[in-house]
Amino acid sequence: MNPVLFFNLYTMKTILPKAAALALTAIMFAACGPSYDVPTALDRWKSDANGTVKGKEISVTAGETLTSGGDYRNFDLTGQAYAENGAEAALLFHSDGQNGYEVLFHNGAIDGTRKTGSLSTVRNLYRSLGEDGEWFDFDIAVREKNISIKINGTDVVCYTEPAQPYRTEANKSKVLSRGGFALVGKKGDVKFRNLTVTMLKDGVLNPNDTLPPVDETTDEIIRLQQENFPVIDYHVHLKGGLTKEQAHAMEMNYGINYGVAPNVGEGGVGRMLANDQEAIEYYNEVKSMAFLMGVQGEGRRWIVQFSPEVLNKFDYLFTDAMTVVDKGRICRIYRPEEVHLDGRTKQQYMDMIVDQTVKILTNEPADIYANATYIPEQGWNDDYDMYWTDERVDKVLDVLEKYDIALEISPRYKIPSFNVIKKAKARGLKFTFGTNNVNADFGRCEYAIQAIKECGITADDIWFPSMSKRANRMAVDYNHFGNKK
Repeated sequence: MNPVLFFNLYTMKTILPKAAALALTAIMFAACGPSYDVPTALDRWKSDANGTVKGKEISVTAGETLTSGGDYRNFDLTGQAYAENGAEAALLFHSDGQNGYEVLFHNGAIDGTRKTGSLSTVRNLYRSLGEDGEWFDFDIAVREKNISIKINGTDVVCYTEPAQPYRTEANKSKVLSRGGFALVGKKGDVKFRNLTVTMLKDGVLNPNDTLPPVDETTDEIIRLQQENFPVIDYHVHLKGGLTKEQAHAMEMNYGINYGVAPNVGEGGVGRMLANDQEAIEYYNEVKSMAFLMGVQGEGRRWIVQFSPEVLNKFDYLFTDAMTVVDKGRICRIYRPEEVHLDGRTKQQYMDMIVDQTVKILTNEPADIYANATYIPEQGWNDDYDMYWTDERVDKVLDVLEKYDIALEISPRYKIPSFNVIKKAKARGLKFTFGTNNVNADFGRCEYAIQAIKECGITADDIWFPSMSKRANRMAVDYNHFGNKK
């Protein structure tokens, strides 16, 4: 036989089939191994009650658990969710169907319940960027020790699990490992659609994870989170170098929900809004960000400068008595040069401060009495208890109780005193924590945490915007600023 013909026949019958078999084996081996960076539809779920559930749209109802197969460590899971009014569900990852980290889906008013995007008991959130009755996007990713969660394209969680994470016995399974996913219905019906998971390679990092992890062996915030105590600083200002982006990164890193507030009115420090138009522009600027949206009535003219319709767009409004009207003069008592005794004793001047505080809280519709019980710092604070007598404290607490105004506990000024806080708690008043920062370095609510311990404050004592009564109150121009040019 012709040697060339023999070689061609041998190649076709022997060598090529073997090569094809080897190629097929390689393909099969690759298919059985992990496929990194390849989006895969997550459209098969197992239900103990209904067997296998398939489809691009999956619904989970209260009391129901759906589980998926797979063994994921690093991954990126995307999809959309739709919650009926008041409904709630959770998505578990690194899960066997019962254990693992838990991401919550729960929209609605800021009422103290944990909201959409919460990494349950680790980074609880209290304002949702999703709305009931509307589809919204979400993205959950694990990259080594970092967990990130996005809602409608906005980062709401960026948590890096430290080497020694703090967990209570009830939450001991909420640590990074590996596993599948589960959908758990808690209330009503929640739908999920277009669920897609991408397995990520070992060593992948989140480029937005730029802050060092918190040391949870000593951190007080994670201990409050583990008990579902709402950790919210309602009084953060963008000033002293603190930008929106920096505040956002800090709140995610520390685990403290920030309420970021501009000043409306005049005479304050930081961003000042002068009229309704500027307030609306600011509101539109921040409404899709992961902050609670507050506003501070600054000075005493704000009640005639802004309409209730515009101010009521914000989640809450607070004011203080650090600016008073003394003998017709607007005085900022935090500035020594504007504290005029005019022949009065300090006790008489203190009577004026209390009288102004009562007038402010009576006539200016506010949710929160901020910088509560502040008095001029230089030469006064050492004798705080001497000036804040029981009679004076009662006058202020009376008006807070009458108008359902919350009392702010200030980590910056370390006020009110624990004695005043205990009196307020005994009356059933609600509290908020508010730093009133000077710059970007303003701590982690240390004095407020101390007050929790010393005064027995519980989650039930905390005020939320759903409790607001200011929309039912009319501002009173008690200084007659509307008649002045």
